[in-house]
Amino acid sequence: MSEHGALLASGGAAEVAVAVGGIVEDVFEGLHQVRDAVVGLVGTTPVSGDLAALRPLLFPRLGGLISGIGFIAAPGLLIDAPWYLEWWQEGASGEPVQLLRDMDPSSSAFYDYTHWDWFAGPRSGAEHTLTGPYVDFLCSTEYSLTLSVPVLKGGEFIGVAAADVFVRRFEVAVSPLLRRVGGPAFLVNAHGRVVASTTARWLAGSVFRGAPGLLARPCRTLPLSLVAAQLPHAP
Repeated sequence: MSEHGALLASGGAAEVAVAVGGIVEDVFEGLHQVRDAVVGLVGTTPVSGDLAALRPLLFPRLGGLISGIGFIAAPGLLIDAPWYLEWWQEGASGEPVQLLRDMDPSSSAFYDYTHWDWFAGPRSGAEHTLTGPYVDFLCSTEYSLTLSVPVLKGGEFIGVAAADVFVRRFEVAVSPLLRRVGGPAFLVNAHGRVVASTTARWLAGSVFRGAPGLLARPCRTLPLSLVAAQLPHAP
C-alpha cells in the first residue's frame, strides 16, 4: 500500500471512531435528559409515585436502539420504597411494559442491583458507563449492552439513569461504519470486551487485551474504542 493509501485508511478509521461515538452519544444524551428530570422530581421527602412523571419522557425513547430505559434509585432514597426501579421496556407488540422485580431484601428472590457494573460504575464517579455484552436474564433474555450515568442532587449520588441496547440492534447500527475501515475492525468497552465486530477473530463478548499490529482509537470521549490495523505511517 502506498503512503497516501495508508494515511487515507488511517483517516477513515479515525472518522469511523468519531461516527460510532456519535451514535452512542445520542443514547447518553437521552440519559442526561432523564437525569435532569429526576433531579427536578426528587424533593425532600421523595416517594416512588413521584417518578411516574418520568414516563412521558421514557416511553418515546423506546424502540430503535433502546429496548429499556429508566431510573434506578440509590437504596434508601425513596421513603416508601427503599429499593426501586422506574424501568420500562418494549413489550412483545412494542408497547411500554414496566419491569417489576422483588425488592424485598428478606426474600430469596431479592433483586440487589447495586453490585451490577452499570450501577457500580456511576456510583463510583464514572460519568459514562457501558456494560456488556451480557445475556440479560433479568429483563429480556437478550444479549445486551447497558449504558448508564450517575444522578446527583446537591452533590449527593441518588441513583442511575440507564438504557439497555440489544447487541443485535447495535451491530446493525454500527456495522456499516465498521466496514468502511476496509479491514477487520471491532469495538471494545473500557474493560476490553468486544461489543461489535466485523471479524470472527474477535466476536462480540470476547475480551481484547491488545495484539501486534492493532491500534485502539477512542470513540470521542466515551468508554468505547475502535480497534483496527495499525498501518504504516498511521498516527
